[in-house]
Amino acid sequence: MSISDRVRKSMEVGSWIRRMFEEGVVLKQQYGDENVFDLSLGNPIMEPPAEFHEELRRLAERPEPGLHRYMENAGYVETRVAVAAYLSRESGIALRNDDIIMTCGAAGALNVVLKTILNLEDEVIIFAPYFPEFINYIENHGGIARTLPTDEEFIPRLDALETAIGPRTKAVLINSPNNPSGAVYNKAFLKSLGDLLTEKGRELGNPIFLISDEAYRKLTYDGLECPWVWSCYQQSIVIASYSKDLAVPGERIGYVVAHPGLEKHDELVAGFVHCNRILGFVNASAIMQHLVQHLQGVSISVSEYQRKRDFLYKNLTDMGYKAFKPQGAFYLFPKSPLEDDIAFVNQLRQWHTLTVPGQSFGSPGYIRISYCTDDRTLEGSLTSFEKAARKFNLL
Repeated sequence: MSISDRVRKSMEVGSWIRRMFEEGVVLKQQYGDENVFDLSLGNPIMEPPAEFHEELRRLAERPEPGLHRYMENAGYVETRVAVAAYLSRESGIALRNDDIIMTCGAAGALNVVLKTILNLEDEVIIFAPYFPEFINYIENHGGIARTLPTDEEFIPRLDALETAIGPRTKAVLINSPNNPSGAVYNKAFLKSLGDLLTEKGRELGNPIFLISDEAYRKLTYDGLECPWVWSCYQQSIVIASYSKDLAVPGERIGYVVAHPGLEKHDELVAGFVHCNRILGFVNASAIMQHLVQHLQGVSISVSEYQRKRDFLYKNLTDMGYKAFKPQGAFYLFPKSPLEDDIAFVNQLRQWHTLTVPGQSFGSPGYIRISYCTDDRTLEGSLTSFEKAARKFNLL
């Protein structure tokens, strides 16, 4: 046997997101790009802001000595200083460069954190719907993912969490703004979550880590703000990425932030730095670290995503689809008109519209629609959704 049983099983389950994206490539070859409407992958259509290109041009035209050399495994000091200063201003929590580790995107950041904290069969609690790779990342490092429910507005149920926490619970992993639901967790919820984890940690005699995936932090709508977990719970670790707010997902640049009040803070950070190296990431891209140093607070136009959200939400709900109105990120997560969400996704695919079944996110009966695409794709997909609405008696 050439590959491990665990990898074989993971490959068989696969990623529906990538599977549908690859299906879209095949369909476009058969029917032409203009006749296929791919809403599967969260691959931003927007280009990076002008400031990104200006800074890239400056680095290319006036390169500094040592621009491409190795750096500390935590990342360039000047970049971490810039990140810490920006986050301190925004959050009101005094952060230092020693609280920051630059990583290969949020995915790299999460793997670094999990590798550092998990012993074999430690549990990490996640909430459905969740980003599918969370399961793989936890299992990568010998952990066990334990999935709990959310309420009707996709907010984690604290009653379920209180019952689920036990001696093997090492961490709780949350994602706000959420992929795939678009829910944003408010401060009252985060405060209650922090209080519960404090109480449970005291009962168990060990602190429970709160890992907050904030890859979509800057993408919130209707004037809503995404609260900072640091003000609600000290044993917290934030992972973040520039992929979405700078529209550079292919550059794989992100970071880990350790709350300065973390128990055994320095040991944890040393572990993160060590795991950044031994996992093979070694360092985040030198060029990207130099770039983002000067781009703190810069972002793409969030209003453009809000416009796309409003367009898609209104049209689908007018057709009879039931959906939570996203508060952030760039996904819509409506209920499937069929109990079998895979069957519904396959029906849409027959009409050349590509979405992702909710069971890929731990929530059967829903579908995920990515609206970070061009207007032509969004508008063209409406014909398929209308056909489905009529076929399954929504209209």
